[in-house]
Amino acid sequence: MKIKKITHIGVGVKDAEKAGRLFQDFLSLPVSHEEMVGELKVAFVPVGETNLELVQSTDPAGVMNKFIEKRGEGIHHIALEVEDIHSALEELKAKGVPLIDQQPRPGAHNTKVAFLHPKGTLGILIELVEPEH
Repeated sequence: MKIKKITHIGVGVKDAEKAGRLFQDFLSLPVSHEEMVGELKVAFVPVGETNLELVQSTDPAGVMNKFIEKRGEGIHHIALEVEDIHSALEELKAKGVPLIDQQPRPGAHNTKVAFLHPKGTLGILIELVEPEH
């Protein structure tokens, strides 16, 4: 498995629009666009060749709201780009890395994504991303 780059850092927020204004006002980093991914509203803030993804749950019982309730707003995950997510998951399974997703699921920008369990990655939630080909 070859990791090509960090594609984004996911940040759990209560209000994506408010968080986007903060990055614009304080750091001159504007939101390029927003996208709905399931129940998640995602605002994209480009920084060089990567993005900050400001992720807000639209469901009160949603995964990001649970994260914020437990830990507060802040960094949720780091996403790494891979060429072939299926072979990456097979390789990680063979190495005994605990996975949240056994199979890829749809992500933003028509990508395929899968999460590794933080129990096996020093407490860091890692997302693998295969871009649209």
